[in-house]
Amino acid sequence: MDISSAILIIGFAALFAAFLLLVIGVVYSELMNSDIPRGIANSGKLHIVHGLFVGIAVVGRILERLGICHQVSFIRWCTARFLTHTNPVHPGLRVKNAVFSEVPVRVYEPTAAFDGLRRGLVYFHGGGWVMGSIDTADEVCRHIAKEAETTVVSVGYRLAPEHRYPAQLDDCEAATCHFLSVAEAEFNVDPRRVAVGGDSAGANLAAALCQRLARMEDGHLPLPCAQVLIYPALQMADFNLPSYQQNHAVPILFRGRVAFYFLQYLNGDVSVCHDVLEGNHVPTELRPLYKEWLSPSNLPPECLARGYSEQPAPDYDGEVYHAVKTGLDPEVSPLLADDAVIRKTPPTFVLTCEYDVLRDDGILYRKRLLDLGLDVTWQNVMDGFHGIINFFNQGWLTFPSATRVVDSVVDYVKTL
Repeated sequence: MDISSAILIIGFAALFAAFLLLVIGVVYSELMNSDIPRGIANSGKLHIVHGLFVGIAVVGRILERLGICHQVSFIRWCTARFLTHTNPVHPGLRVKNAVFSEVPVRVYEPTAAFDGLRRGLVYFHGGGWVMGSIDTADEVCRHIAKEAETTVVSVGYRLAPEHRYPAQLDDCEAATCHFLSVAEAEFNVDPRRVAVGGDSAGANLAAALCQRLARMEDGHLPLPCAQVLIYPALQMADFNLPSYQQNHAVPILFRGRVAFYFLQYLNGDVSVCHDVLEGNHVPTELRPLYKEWLSPSNLPPECLARGYSEQPAPDYDGEVYHAVKTGLDPEVSPLLADDAVIRKTPPTFVLTCEYDVLRDDGILYRKRLLDLGLDVTWQNVMDGFHGIINFFNQGWLTFPSATRVVDSVVDYVKTL
């Protein structure tokens, strides 16, 4: 080997070592800034998972700055390649990909003999309107279909940043209405027993869709018979609720990332992220109404047990409001809908996790539904964290509490 080749090899090795040290340093810093409470089961595993996710995000950021690929594309690729574990299809299920009104879907049909028409569930995956796919929700949908003897339709709606609001909600509406129109003829499903549901951003879409369909009810199609909301993101008016304060640095969803994802969904203008977190985007005249719905006094006392500090009233910034005002619309923040709209929503299952910044969104929505005399089933997973359902039946990534979450959904769906 000549000296020029040796120098080249040494140079590449040095660059790789520097790159590796940079990644390790940033990941270590992020891990030191995270907070994993003792109450979370398998906290050591969550440390590892969080470090893995942060590492992927850091590498993606570096690759984007080098002009090699976009960070979001890299994270999606890594998730699909390494973090989505797919098992063989159970013999009691028939799984097929299809297209409903130009929206890709995956249909899970139980094959066991059944008298009469089955129930159905249209499922919207989570991922902050940016990540996630039919594949990431595959194991969950299979389990629900098999154990609840329910035909499940998983919707592959369009994602940000390539597509902004209302593309995601429009896709969910198109796929749901298509399924309702052909449920009995093509799938032996009773269209009057079709629920909608999802996790995180998917639960936001489910709640927003139920309200949209209720507002535009024309009688041609039945409305969803229920909504299944798994740790839903339901409002972007207040990021200082007790659960945001208590769980602001609990993986895998930090407080700041919630605002980031909402802004990606809306328009991609993350320059106002800090102002949104502080509440500067909420007009003064709307604050009394929102406080009535979002007051911590509406929460069970145990939700305040880990501490809460009421924040001073933020300064209103009209420019920030006009940049993000769509985020206060009920189609983005279903918790902020008028009573007349919420009163038309179907029976609801709400699942929250104790160590989740979005915990109080779900609980406050439950309170609004109960105050209007609506049927609500609520479960709070005391050792759960945001995103837990993504670790259901995922090999070494599996968390036992994820199984309890999915089984609780199954138990509810069986009652429909």
